[in-house]
Amino acid sequence: MPDGRNDPYPAYDVLRAHAPVFMADGRWWVTSHSVINRVLRHPAMRIADAADYDRFWPDWRQNRGVASFVLSMLQTNPPDHTRVRRAAAATFTPRRVAAMRDVIAALSEELIESMPAKADFVETFAYPLPISVICALLGVPAADRPWFRKRVADLTVVLEMISTEREMELADVAGREVEDYFIGLIAERRRTPQDDLTSALVAEDSTLTGQELLANLILLLIAGFETTTNLLGTGIKILMDAPEHAARLRADPELAPDYVEEILRYDSPVQMTTRYAGEPVELDGIRIEPGESLGLLLGAANRDPSRYPDPHRFDPDRRGVQPVSFGGGAHYCLGAPLARLEAQVALPMLVTMLPGLAQDGPEVRRDRLVLRGYSALPVTIG
Repeated sequence: MPDGRNDPYPAYDVLRAHAPVFMADGRWWVTSHSVINRVLRHPAMRIADAADYDRFWPDWRQNRGVASFVLSMLQTNPPDHTRVRRAAAATFTPRRVAAMRDVIAALSEELIESMPAKADFVETFAYPLPISVICALLGVPAADRPWFRKRVADLTVVLEMISTEREMELADVAGREVEDYFIGLIAERRRTPQDDLTSALVAEDSTLTGQELLANLILLLIAGFETTTNLLGTGIKILMDAPEHAARLRADPELAPDYVEEILRYDSPVQMTTRYAGEPVELDGIRIEPGESLGLLLGAANRDPSRYPDPHRFDPDRRGVQPVSFGGGAHYCLGAPLARLEAQVALPMLVTMLPGLAQDGPEVRRDRLVLRGYSALPVTIG
């Protein structure tokens, strides 16, 4: 229902009050912070991988949008996941991420200074900043970055639980085009390595198949800006709605990490994920049988009153905030530190350089269940 997609939190409250774990439509649903944390880290829980897709959708590889995700580390289990994740982590290092702080600040300043008096915040800032950052990391030329927007929007529908036949057709087309692009970039970096993530992964590819290298580069691109775009849009919307918080962050930018964690908790850019039981597991007194599916409602967990008192209040002074917005365990989002860094740098700059920033018309939410954010957020810079 549209109302539920715009504001799912009242529905989460009803579901959580019903039970922390319950069965509906042939799947277990998990709503509590403690149980979701346990599931995300439980060694018996697995992701639906290529072998699973072979059983229920034998020709899934024909849709290259689907294949780009299923063949990446997002949809693999140990030991393959461990091997691929290790290779990616060896290149996507904390040092490489930390070195992007000045790049993020420079790009943010440029985008803020060029923002017109009336603008769509998503179009002029929340999208171009993270795509510029991840493309700079991957070594994608600046001139090519706008090309990715529609293609990535078409690709991310694969992550949704509900999609139309037409959306899946567009995902296939987008997947083929993005694959072709990265095949060319990989070949170029093999000929002429540079100081970028693609060159580093190419150098590591003795441990990766060619398809794994390709799929994980695509994953890094998409995951590297999709959730960050949602995080930035949600964050600035919260600050515009609560000018006292904007003023506080303007006065003390060192509070940015606390603000970003509370934004992630308050309105997660990823609302749910799934797991499958690889062996019998007991959760909250309920036995989960091997092969049964679990839908983990991350947005519900982040507003679980047993974990966060008064959970529907935005409060950056909360202590011990640990949102599950980026997952957990072996599949914890590799790009989470970069997303956090971008928001920690960009949000204080926005409220400082644009103290009169205000919403200038109704926002438009993306029509999605899994990925939560705005497709348009009109603003005036004051």
